[in-house]
Amino acid sequence: GVTSFSLATTDKYKDKSGVQQSRTEWHNIVCWGRLAEIARDYLKKGNPVYIEGRIQYRTYDDKEGIKRYRTEIVTTGLQLLGGRPSSGGEAAPTESSEIPEPQGPADDDDLPF
Repeated sequence: GVTSFSLATTDKYKDKSGVQQSRTEWHNIVCWGRLAEIARDYLKKGNPVYIEGRIQYRTYDDKEGIKRYRTEIVTTGLQLLGGRPSSGGEAAPTESSEIPEPQGPADDDDLPF
């Protein structure tokens, strides 16, 4: 199956006069297969989540026949953050797909310093 949702990210910064500002960006997320099931069953509005994925651009015609463009992130990894869901019950999965571990040198002797 497939699950789609919007995800907000907010950057906070100080402007030239030192006043705290924030900018929120909205991202269209698409999950397939097992990731779709986990997102559907465990993600709730406001839950923190870590997403890895690839950018996909689509075009489609809306109801009025106007060509629309959509940018999506197709998930390749999803990790629920923040522990147990607020409704109690089972703990949410902490990792739902194989996110590759960073590959470092196998031996400290291989380090250049």
